[in-house]
Amino acid sequence: YGKFLNNNRVYFMDAAHFVQGAVLGMVWCFVRLFVASPSGRKRFNVLGALNAVTHEVLTVTNETYINSQSVCMLLDKIAAHYAGKPITIFLDNARYQRCRLVQDYADKLGITLCFLPAYSPNLNLIERYWRFVRKNCLYSRCYANFTDFRSSIEQLITSAHFDHRAELETLLTWNFQS
Repeated sequence: YGKFLNNNRVYFMDAAHFVQGAVLGMVWCFVRLFVASPSGRKRFNVLGALNAVTHEVLTVTNETYINSQSVCMLLDKIAAHYAGKPITIFLDNARYQRCRLVQDYADKLGITLCFLPAYSPNLNLIERYWRFVRKNCLYSRCYANFTDFRSSIEQLITSAHFDHRAELETLLTWNFQS
């Protein structure tokens, strides 16, 4: 990865699908415990690109599906954010990311796509970031409605690189385990 950092903008891209439901952090007790949980299973999909240096995340969100058009929308956002500068994005082999439409669109925008080996989430920094979001927004929390659930996740994503800088510095290091 080091060779990509010289005068280059490096991103790690992946999607996370947050479901409004009970997510227990940890429960152990002798007494019977009831955990509040919302009814239904509404999903909040976030396609994100994590800047490997600043830890800022650019996103495209929806409540339906992440597809190749979503990826192209995110590529547009990234290209507009760093107009004229070289951009490299590391991403997994999800079908909607590896399709010809996305690859051609990235070429048109001058973005280099580097696909990680199959079944290697440990090489994708944004996987650690999604775990951080789940820990801070979902574990042992119950949201009364979907609007609160969604706004909690969005607020953390937009402010984490400022509000949780020290925690992200230790979490999103360039130490990769193979």
